[in-house]
Amino acid sequence: MLFENLKIRDVNLKNRVVVSPMCQYSAKDGYVQTHHRTHYGQLAMGGAGLVFIEATGVTPQGRITNGCLGIWDDKQIDGLREITQSVKVLGSIPAIQLGHAGQKASMQRPWHGNGPQTRIDTDRGDIIWEPIAPMDRPLDEGWLKPKRMERIELDEVKNAFVKAAQRSIEAGFEVVEVHMAHGYLLHSFLSPLSNFRDDEYGGTIENRMRFPVEIVKKVREIIGEKVPLFVRISAEDGLDGGWTIKDSVQLCHILKEAGVDVIDCSSGGNSSKGATASGQKRKSGFQVPFAEKIKNEVGIKTQAVGLIRTFDFANSILEEKQADLIALGRQHLFNPFWTNQARELANKNQDFEEWPQQYRWWLSKWKSALDDINEKP
Repeated sequence: MLFENLKIRDVNLKNRVVVSPMCQYSAKDGYVQTHHRTHYGQLAMGGAGLVFIEATGVTPQGRITNGCLGIWDDKQIDGLREITQSVKVLGSIPAIQLGHAGQKASMQRPWHGNGPQTRIDTDRGDIIWEPIAPMDRPLDEGWLKPKRMERIELDEVKNAFVKAAQRSIEAGFEVVEVHMAHGYLLHSFLSPLSNFRDDEYGGTIENRMRFPVEIVKKVREIIGEKVPLFVRISAEDGLDGGWTIKDSVQLCHILKEAGVDVIDCSSGGNSSKGATASGQKRKSGFQVPFAEKIKNEVGIKTQAVGLIRTFDFANSILEEKQADLIALGRQHLFNPFWTNQARELANKNQDFEEWPQQYRWWLSKWKSALDDINEKP
């Protein structure tokens, strides 16, 4: 099943393999650089049906780090369009993840510490800015204190997501995902650990879901009926008193009604311990049960993520109806050609049909030479 087509609205994916959004922390003032062009082109060349670019900030304030991509300005469209054109030429569908870091904004790049910025970071030329969040409580001791969002900030962020979605379509992205996971802004509204407001956007689960759902509805409206809409969630916080998988099922029923096509099922992150820390023991496919539960109980397509490495295991998730799409992140960094090599392992691509033409010719000669060697006594 891994190599079967999947049609979602007007987009036809050539297979069920997805390159997960993975921050590269290499943008300059939010703009695409040479690294991005090379990186995403290589991932598309590897054969995945859907290639996500990294979490892209809808405002400068919504970036995770100084090195994160942005889509808050029309001038950023041209650089992003270069990426989408490359991905399409190489046979994949380009997708974008729209995000706002909220309480986790203005962080260090991971290789500089992956924590709150300090003077050492500003000495490197980075800037520190004030985050915004549901509450004015820092993520942890030593972290920046965010500004509590009032009506003006709520409206500004909502409008920023709408404008970013519109720019995404102009830049050539064919799938749009709203980032609602990992402790970033929209997840922080959902979780009772980070949202204990006493207005219409806090308190009950219905109120905590209100702002993220409002954004999803606006994004669906602006991208139209032909474009698939994904939402990435943290299916559970994995922390006492936090967001639970039961809460996610309730949310996903509402997201489905709002026009969401696929739920991208991750977990954790609503703490200072890491982007996806949830206290859960990590093992191969450790988040697949979330995708299975939401798929079966909500009746919506899901995307499975989390230490999925081998072809056989990825395919089994689909065969057992636990998910509809398989997303691999770091495995694609280790091996950008994972999908094409998986085809070979499945004995479905002996002529290298899915490889770029420039590679196909050389690889067919290479295989012939190997076959000759193997046939010799």
